[in-house]
Amino acid sequence: MDDHRELRLFLHLAQTLNFGRTSLDCHVSPATLTRTVQRLEAGLGHRLFDRGPRGVSLTAQGHRFRAYAVQALELWRAYREEHPDPAELTGRLAVFATVTACQALLPDLLAPFRAAHPQVRLDLRTGDAAAALARLDEGEVDVAVAGIPARLPEGLVSRTVAVTDLVLATARDRPDPDLEGPFVLPHRGLVREAADRWFRARGTVPDVACEPDGHEGLLTLVALGCGTGVVPRLVLDHSAVRERLSEVPADPRPEHFAIGLCVRRSDLRRPLVAALWSLTVPPDTPYLTLTCSTLRGNACESSSSAEAATSAPSSSPAWCGPATT
Repeated sequence: MDDHRELRLFLHLAQTLNFGRTSLDCHVSPATLTRTVQRLEAGLGHRLFDRGPRGVSLTAQGHRFRAYAVQALELWRAYREEHPDPAELTGRLAVFATVTACQALLPDLLAPFRAAHPQVRLDLRTGDAAAALARLDEGEVDVAVAGIPARLPEGLVSRTVAVTDLVLATARDRPDPDLEGPFVLPHRGLVREAADRWFRARGTVPDVACEPDGHEGLLTLVALGCGTGVVPRLVLDHSAVRERLSEVPADPRPEHFAIGLCVRRSDLRRPLVAALWSLTVPPDTPYLTLTCSTLRGNACESSSSAEAATSAPSSSPAWCGPATT
C-alpha cells in the first residue's frame, strides 16, 4: 500500500535525519523522497522536519507522528500475520548478501523457500559485507547472509551455511612468494580483523596500498597489480577476474571463516522469517567440508542457540522494506 510505503520512508528518514542516505537505502530518488515528505506534511497540516544549516531534525509534530507511524505499521503487520495459512504466505522478505554470496550460496539456500512460498517477493539487497549485520540489526533488512563473528550482536541469531578459509592472492604477473606486499585489505569488517591477526602472528606490519569496501572490488585492485589481497576463498573462486590471479601459499595459514544465515531473534516468530529458517538447508558446496571445530570462537554455536530463540519480544520494524505478511 502506498500509505505504508510513505510511513516506512518517513520512519527511515526520522532515524537517519539524512535525505541522501534514506534515498539511497530505500532506493528512491531524492526528489521522490522530498515529495513524499511534502505530501505527508500537507496532509497533516504540520511540518515534520526542520531543515537548516546544521542538518535535518524532527519537529515536535514530527516526534508525535513518528510514534503514530510505528504503531500503525505494527498494527498492520500484526493484522496480516494473525493466523496465516503457511501454504499461502505472501508479502516481501528483504535479504542482504554480497555479490559473491548471491551467486555462490543463495540459489541453493533459498530454493526450498521459493518452491514452498512462490507468492513471497524476495527483495535482494547487495553491498559491503562489513555492513551486513549492522543493516540487519538496524532493521533495514529481514535476513542477512554474512560472516559470523565470534559474538553476534545481542538480539541476532545465526545458522552456519558455509565455511571457507581465507587466502592470499596476487596478480599472475606480480608474484609475491615471500608475502612482502604491498597489501590490499578490506577497509573494515571480519576479514580485515582476521588479516590483522594474521599479520600480528607473523610479527609483521603490512604496507597497505589500498583499503576498498567490498571483497569483489578488492580482487579487481589485486588483478590490476596494486598488491596482494586477503579474501575468503569463496570470493576468490567466484571472482570474475579469477584467471588473472594466483593464490600465494602462507605459513601460518589465515584462519577459517564461517558464513551464516542471520536474523533478528524476535523475528523468528514472524511467519515469513520462521518459514525461511525452517526451510534453510546448507548448500551442497565444498565450502562445508570444514567442520565447526576448526572455527575460531563460538561461531557455530550460534546456530544451535537460535533454535530455542523464538520467545523474545518483537523488535523495531524494518522501515525501508520490511517483510509484511
